[in-house]
Amino acid sequence: MKLGILKEMLPDETRVAVTPEMTKKFVPMGIEIVVEAGAGLGAAHDDAAYREAGATVSDNREQIWAESDLVCCINPPAAEDAAHIREGAALLCHLQPVSNLDLIRTLVDRKATGLSFDQVPRITRAQKIDSLSAMGSIAGYKAVVLAADATDKYFPMLMTAAGTVTPAKVFVIGAGVAGLMAVATAKRLGAVVEGYDVRPDVKEQVESLGGKFIEFEIESAVGEGGYAKEQTADQLKKQQDAMRDHIAGVDIVITTAMVPGRPAPKIITQEMVEGMRLGAVIVDLAAQTGGNCVLTKPGETVVHNGVKILGPLNLAATMPFHASGLFGRIVGNLLVDIVEEGELKLDMEDEVVDGMAITHAGEVRHAQTKEALSEGGAT
Repeated sequence: MKLGILKEMLPDETRVAVTPEMTKKFVPMGIEIVVEAGAGLGAAHDDAAYREAGATVSDNREQIWAESDLVCCINPPAAEDAAHIREGAALLCHLQPVSNLDLIRTLVDRKATGLSFDQVPRITRAQKIDSLSAMGSIAGYKAVVLAADATDKYFPMLMTAAGTVTPAKVFVIGAGVAGLMAVATAKRLGAVVEGYDVRPDVKEQVESLGGKFIEFEIESAVGEGGYAKEQTADQLKKQQDAMRDHIAGVDIVITTAMVPGRPAPKIITQEMVEGMRLGAVIVDLAAQTGGNCVLTKPGETVVHNGVKILGPLNLAATMPFHASGLFGRIVGNLLVDIVEEGELKLDMEDEVVDGMAITHAGEVRHAQTKEALSEGGAT
């Protein structure tokens, strides 16, 4: 089997899908690896490192597409780029299929299998290939680092000759992987940390990391697979009303609330921002899907009424060495299951493969993508 590793094309992307460390492990599996020249430079892996690990390095991107049995990258490629894929081959990445319908049409035309990491089933044996959680963990950590840089306060309590410095108060909204990592990181830095989630069952996880779980009198919103589900307008209004006074008393708010396949819920209103103290900070990790704060601008820092609102994008790419290492191991974990004796074997009866396969043999298998295509959507 030939595995092609592509250079990421987004301007702010520094990660690479497979590192030289993982390349060394793939070679004994009978996998021939071709890496696009310069693919790993952003993550501190030069072409020589890939050659030493047993890979071939090529500067012919179209040829990599045309000759590989499996093409791997992190972000969804452009449709015109993927048009070079060999008929019947497979593409592995974060396809984000509903947002990239032209790409899906291209894969269908080429009878290619599109395997999407953002559709990994939420089952125990699939945790080892859960790249969303791995990258979310990095985002939660980096959100606290950004907040610490932006705030006008120390995080820890300090006893000094000039007197005692009180610790910063951090409130984390959303206790998924990113939120829990934010709680843990802020606690390590010495802040007073609180967490909230519409799923009350995560209370124990927040408390196990040293945070205090804040409970509001709001109906639970637990969706399929343990994810948060989209709230009704009435539920969201009740949440905002309950949260308004609480947010006014904190120094830093980190929001991580996202609903799969939907725009991020607007949790923090302009009125709530205006009720926060001068110098407070909001780090909105949902900026890429619209933001949890109504004033968030993706990729920018907004100052409103003395409150800084950060809308960072692709935080995993700001820590490319470790992010690429984790992503590469996840690719490796998957290949162990779908490569047999050096050949790619995709069992569509397997729950994990079935869940990840957006397209296969000229057909769209993913229900949401089918629906979007039937409505005539384009990207």
